[in-house]
Amino acid sequence: MPVPTSAPTEHQLLRDTVRHKIHAAIMDGTLEPGERLNDDELIAWLGVSRTPIREALSQLARAGLIEMAPNRYTRVTTPDPDEVLEAMQTLGVLFGGVVRLAVPRLTAGTRKKVLAQLDKTIAEFESHDVPAVNHDALDVFALFVAECGNDNLQRVCRDTMDGLAFRLRLPNLDELVDWDQMTADFRRLREATESGDNIAAELATEAIHLLPGEKR
Repeated sequence: MPVPTSAPTEHQLLRDTVRHKIHAAIMDGTLEPGERLNDDELIAWLGVSRTPIREALSQLARAGLIEMAPNRYTRVTTPDPDEVLEAMQTLGVLFGGVVRLAVPRLTAGTRKKVLAQLDKTIAEFESHDVPAVNHDALDVFALFVAECGNDNLQRVCRDTMDGLAFRLRLPNLDELVDWDQMTADFRRLREATESGDNIAAELATEAIHLLPGEKR
């Protein structure tokens, strides 16, 4: 028998719209780390009822962008220096596979776009622009995610990478990692991407994210 299908309901679409707006406000800094989220203020801002807001906040909490304690608080996650290594390595496991799959699939135009984003990020590393690196380094790997050709891996990355990357948004990130080595590893990633060497690109990505492996 045919499997019944149904279109998304208006309620589901409203919840998703709310989630996207709050997500964007967190990622662009409009809502700052540790900021408490009040239902009434969110209702006034978003112009919707409490139910889709609470559902959207629950989804963002699962993604790691929101912290919730029943009857106590709902607030934007505050990055913790003690979580840097774990978050970096988790991203490295995901992005290493993504890069290995994506590099052979890049068209000339897409490769040029990726290289331009890598150049921008490397320049930010070289100028020690920590806030810019905090915001822009993820964009490099988002481009690889879009080109990896694996729907399941893309879904996992899109569900988790923003929350993990947000935990790295620390003003003193350069004091918590080997900044010079990370800059060198980004250069290695650029060279491997330009030459189409997906294995070297994967290794550089894993090194960027502090995964143990080859001796450097």
